[in-house]
Amino acid sequence: MRHLIIVTVLWAFSFSLIGEYLAGKVDSDFAVLLRVLIAAAVFLPLTVWRGLPARLVAGFWLAGALQFGVTYLCLYRSFSVLTVPEVLLFTVLTPIYVTLLDDALARRFNRWALLAAAVAVGGGVIIRFQPLEGEYLTGFLLLQLANATFAAGQVLCRRLLQQHPVSQPLHRFFGHFFLGALLLALPSYLIFGNPARLPHTAMQWGVLVYMGLFATALGMYWWVKGSTRVSAGTLAIMNELHVPAGLLVNVLIWNRDADLPRLALGGAVILASLWINRLGRSRLPAPAAA
Repeated sequence: MRHLIIVTVLWAFSFSLIGEYLAGKVDSDFAVLLRVLIAAAVFLPLTVWRGLPARLVAGFWLAGALQFGVTYLCLYRSFSVLTVPEVLLFTVLTPIYVTLLDDALARRFNRWALLAAAVAVGGGVIIRFQPLEGEYLTGFLLLQLANATFAAGQVLCRRLLQQHPVSQPLHRFFGHFFLGALLLALPSYLIFGNPARLPHTAMQWGVLVYMGLFATALGMYWWVKGSTRVSAGTLAIMNELHVPAGLLVNVLIWNRDADLPRLALGGAVILASLWINRLGRSRLPAPAAA
């Protein structure tokens, strides 16, 4: 759990940094590509190329392509048809996708995990909800694809590590994740990128380096590692904790206006979902003895 909490804090700062220094100023495709390149540079010198199960390697390439390819392509493009409050509202469904995908792969249905994820989504809606304006169906569909692929990447990595135990530690083959991300991040920049909107200040470059080293490289590594040590329901709920964490960071550092009662209520609902998930796990039947 501590790995997921650390990453939640890292990503909470990242949202504010992107909003303050990058959004609308630096080409989004370049920002994603640079994050992936920095993260790959961290792990590739450590990467093992032989002796790993082929399914494990291929799965990590696929997960990287999903989480830093499809997800970010859809997320950034949704801003062209949605307001920021609408983007925030439509991203709260990720926990539901995590729970449903994990259950589908395991060929089971855990109603407690789904209930906990739904409660967590409710907490996120309490914090983020704003009235919808204008045309938003296209944006909604883009963000649901982004939510689903981000969830799929998490669930895939978690199950691969559980089903293909290897003697090598995770950091020795995590570089394959970012190689998969590069498969989509590089062509995306070459096709859609705008070289006229590259970073032009030391602060923008510094934020991108921070994002690459901490939010992307260490953040994704710790998130995947932590995902194997919690239940799927807890993992789903942790996908929602960045909402109150990100808003709290924004208020404390940049003094942005926030509805603190709503923030407190939504945060309490999300924390309650963790209790529901734990209660449900305690009521599940124990596995039969071999």
